[in-house]
Amino acid sequence: MSTSYDVTVYEIQERKDRKRATKRKNGTDKVYRLRWTVQAKRFERNFAGKALADGFRTGLLHAVKAGDPFDADQGLPLAMLRAQSRRTWLEVARSYVEARWTEWAPKSRRSAVDALATVTVALVSDDRGAPPVAELRHALYSWALNANRWGQTPSDTDARAYAWLARHSLPVTRLLESPVIRDALNACARKMDGKPAAATTVARKRAVLYNALGYAVELELLDYNPIDKVQWKAPAVAEQVDRRVVANTAQVEAILAELPNVDRHGAQYTAFFGCLYYGGMRPAEAASIRRGDCQLPRKGWGRIILAETAPHAGEDWTDDGTTREPRGLKHRAAKETRTVPIPPDLVRLLQAHLDTFGTTEDGRLFRAARGGYLSEAQYGRIWKRARAAALSEEQTASPLVGRPYDLRHAAVSVWLNGGVPAPEVARRVGHGVAVLLKVYAGCIDGEEETVNRRIEQAIRSGRGRGAIGGQNGPNPNRRGRKGRSAA
Repeated sequence: MSTSYDVTVYEIQERKDRKRATKRKNGTDKVYRLRWTVQAKRFERNFAGKALADGFRTGLLHAVKAGDPFDADQGLPLAMLRAQSRRTWLEVARSYVEARWTEWAPKSRRSAVDALATVTVALVSDDRGAPPVAELRHALYSWALNANRWGQTPSDTDARAYAWLARHSLPVTRLLESPVIRDALNACARKMDGKPAAATTVARKRAVLYNALGYAVELELLDYNPIDKVQWKAPAVAEQVDRRVVANTAQVEAILAELPNVDRHGAQYTAFFGCLYYGGMRPAEAASIRRGDCQLPRKGWGRIILAETAPHAGEDWTDDGTTREPRGLKHRAAKETRTVPIPPDLVRLLQAHLDTFGTTEDGRLFRAARGGYLSEAQYGRIWKRARAAALSEEQTASPLVGRPYDLRHAAVSVWLNGGVPAPEVARRVGHGVAVLLKVYAGCIDGEEETVNRRIEQAIRSGRGRGAIGGQNGPNPNRRGRKGRSAA
């Protein structure tokens, strides 16, 4: 190993990250580049955040000041290289959270921390003296991996659990071993009770693990992402909407009619559910509609401009401590809107809603029974009761429009089967065309009968005189030449 004390560290440069900006379609992502030389050999490293770049630069300058030798080939102080070889998975997971926290939306924070907590509990050297798994997960989920809580003092139980994890967490380099990375992936595939997790859960947690390991590669703690080297197959995720959940217009309107009868606040939700069905909106989009976003003429079609969503994440995950944090539309750049034409049926529902209930102080059309944002739990309970009142027992026991979100699926199915071009349907609901057709392929009626007729015609056109299934086929009761009498 060749070492040197001839080191120069330059200032941090702020640059546009073209790759990430293109991926996000808004061109606003930045990268912070640090350059330094060892024996005139140039090294550089890019960081997603300014704080990360500052921290790394400070470490290099501290080594120079302390007279620590640098590895001339790798460009790093020997002390830093030794520390990297001992860096644990828990430390990398916390560093990954810190680097990505401000980029993640509140729900993404919660989802990522849940996945990292699952994996971190599995990546330990042994279980001697381990607290219960539930305590370990709680310490990680509620404090150690939640950047919003890092300024708070953990409970004694969380502190003890974290201390045990810090002592027993595996070095991150151990994840290059096939059995270890398999343990991490298998943890993603199981619930806390050991039963198989849902395919969507497995896919989500695997994606978080993959990205966290990619971050370790970025920090040069790993030479490659070990998931790319292991043969492990996640369960298939059902991407198509189950057509059994899709209700027709008569069924939907029967449920809407029951809302005032099943709860004293039920009428407040009629127009909200109407937005999901007649407008094909996501619940979080409909919940954020303001009066100024609506064009509601006395006759004909209206228009709603969707500008933001405020999905429920919980106060532990938002920057301002509220349960929701307004953000842009899903799959859209910040401040990008989506205009949705709405039919006269929905126009009338919204006009009646405004006449009866008005708006909130900030202009939102829909509120919870006691004010504030709509509660998913509350409108879900009211929907369940109205559904049971409107449908038959057999239908109630089926998946038919079991969730309010299924109203959006019903809307898309009605539009596609009504002959609306797929690009226009995709524009209205905020999907890409390819995704739309893939997700709703099972809900498009009429194709089966058409294909069946074509197959039948092809069979008929290919028949000869002796075809088994044709009209001129052999008669099993007809005697052959050899069976004729000699008379």
